[in-house]
Amino acid sequence: MQHRWGWHRGVMLLALCGALWGASVSVSAQSEDLEEAKRLNERAMELLEAGQYDEAVPLAERALAIREKALGSEHPDVAASLNNLASLYDAKGDYARAEPLYQRSLAIFEKALGTEHPEVATLLDNLQRLALERID
Repeated sequence: MQHRWGWHRGVMLLALCGALWGASVSVSAQSEDLEEAKRLNERAMELLEAGQYDEAVPLAERALAIREKALGSEHPDVAASLNNLASLYDAKGDYARAEPLYQRSLAIFEKALGTEHPEVATLLDNLQRLALERID
């Protein structure tokens, strides 16, 4: 019986080590994904500044998808990506697509950071500006 227990414990340790290694690989892959999302967001914002909205939108959408998958739908980084994508649609004059993204970003920031945070004020300003643009 001693021999069997030793073998069983060895298998359990191997399984645990495998799980831990898998978790570290997963964390590493997640880190790489989040770095990619950061690069995509930065490039999308550069393209926004250059007025190249159609090129920027797919980058911002991909960054958002990566962050949602890695961080969950309620993370402030997801809210930042939503705001970036909304800004692109807003700049293109596609207010119907921009508004719900701004709204969702606002809700996440309010929940995560509180209603007095500067990011919340920025989103409220974006929504107010969007409403004025729709009137014009």
